[in-house]
Amino acid sequence: MATSSTGLAHSLSGWRAKFAVLALVWGMSFVLIRVGAEVLTPVQLSLGRMLTGALPLLAVLLLRGGRLPTSPRLWGHLFVAALLLNTIPFTLFGYAGQLIPSALMGIVNASTPLFGVVFSILLLSDERPDRDRLLGLAIGFLGVLTVFGVWNSLEVSVMEDRDSLIGMLLVVGATACYGIGTPYLRRFVAGTSHGALELSALQLLLGSVPLLLIAPWAGGIPTDLTWRAALAVATLGVLGTGFAYVLQYGIVRAAGATVATTVTYVVPVVAIGAGIVLMGETLSWNQPLGALVIILGAALCQGLLRSPRATRAGTRSPDHDARPRPTATAPETPETPVGTRGPGTTPRP
Repeated sequence: MATSSTGLAHSLSGWRAKFAVLALVWGMSFVLIRVGAEVLTPVQLSLGRMLTGALPLLAVLLLRGGRLPTSPRLWGHLFVAALLLNTIPFTLFGYAGQLIPSALMGIVNASTPLFGVVFSILLLSDERPDRDRLLGLAIGFLGVLTVFGVWNSLEVSVMEDRDSLIGMLLVVGATACYGIGTPYLRRFVAGTSHGALELSALQLLLGSVPLLLIAPWAGGIPTDLTWRAALAVATLGVLGTGFAYVLQYGIVRAAGATVATTVTYVVPVVAIGAGIVLMGETLSWNQPLGALVIILGAALCQGLLRSPRATRAGTRSPDHDARPRPTATAPETPETPVGTRGPGTTPRP
């Protein structure tokens, strides 16, 4: 019994360390995007991080004696998923990194679970809206409006900081892509017999193809690449993809999927802290406040919080299942490709 208790304690302490590192890696990603965007075009930045993310996965796959899937149908579905989960959002983040602070990108990106719930309800037959989810969506939308500072439009016809508005809209577009891509991947890819390693490597490679085709007209080969920007891109790819996948899988195994999903609520905090400390960024009062409102809405959508009425109903019914509801899409497991963290977590920025 003592040995079992010791093993459990070691497992719990291990996943907490992984959780902290995972939140740090994903939260720091916004600073790295900002650094890379200083000298790279959005296409160069997106292509660089996808290739540096795919190569380590391919190396591990080859060392394990694995191989990429060969089904043309699966390739087609993975290509669509790559466009929605990697190519388009990564490029949009590249543009946003030229316009708004990294901390603000992290705040707006916190709305990802809201889009995940919306599109999962629309696209997946086993997802049904309930009172808490609808309430969470409404609260989350209010948080997004708070971040945007929509009351400014009541004072002037156009927001004074046009770049800030465009940058935030670009991040919203990226999070919407994640919201569509995750249920698509769950419906057409996640049920296959292939593991996450080969699916993730192939997904990143396929997503790189459109960027390779347009790269000659979107900056070509970088001529003024600095070591700082190169390191930022490499870190985005290697740590934000391969290493982060290993960490999250370890958390799921040691502490369960529900615990793994809560990294969603830590990433924006890390992003804000990193932006302020490392980049000297400043935020308006409404932006951190909006982030808290968004996180509250996301927690309701995912069943990690329950409205008072739902709680009373659960208390009255002895047969009520008080366990947390599963998220619209599960976090990464060996059967789910990297980058499909779903509404329960914050997808790779």
